Amino acid sequence: MRTKSVVPRLRAKKRLFKRVKGSVGGRRRLLRTAKESIIRAGVYARRDRRRKKRDFRRLWIVRLNAAARERGLRYSQLIAGLEKIGCELDRRTLAEMAVVDPTGFDAVAAAVRQALGVPEPAAVA
Repeated sequence: MRTKSVVPRLRAKKRLFKRVKGSVGGRRRLLRTAKESIIRAGVYARRDRRRKKRDFRRLWIVRLNAAARERGLRYSQLIAGLEKIGCELDRRTLAEMAVVDPTGFDAVAAAVRQALGVPEPAAVA
C-alpha cells in the first residue's frame, strides 16, 4: 500500500507560514518565497546579534567620554586610572552609573584623578 506524506507536509508548511506571519505579499503566501525570506531573516538576525554588542560598547564609550570630560578627564585617562586603582567596573556599569548615579561617578572620577595626579578642574561660574 502506498503511503502519503500529506499530514507531515501540511504540518511543516503550517510551521513555516507561522514564522513568516507579518510579512507582506508573496513572502506570506508563497511557499518558496516564504522559505527564502526565512533564510534571509535568519542571516540578518545572526549578523545583528553580533552587531548589537559592538553598538552598545560604542554607546557606553561615548557616554563615559562625555561624563569624564564634565569632570576634567578624558576617556583614555579614565580607563587608565581605573586600571591603576584596580577598579573592576566594566564600561556598561560605569556608563549606567554616569547617567543614574552621578554622585557615585563623581567619587570614581575623583579616585581616578587622585591616582593619576590630575588636578581638579576649574569651577565654571
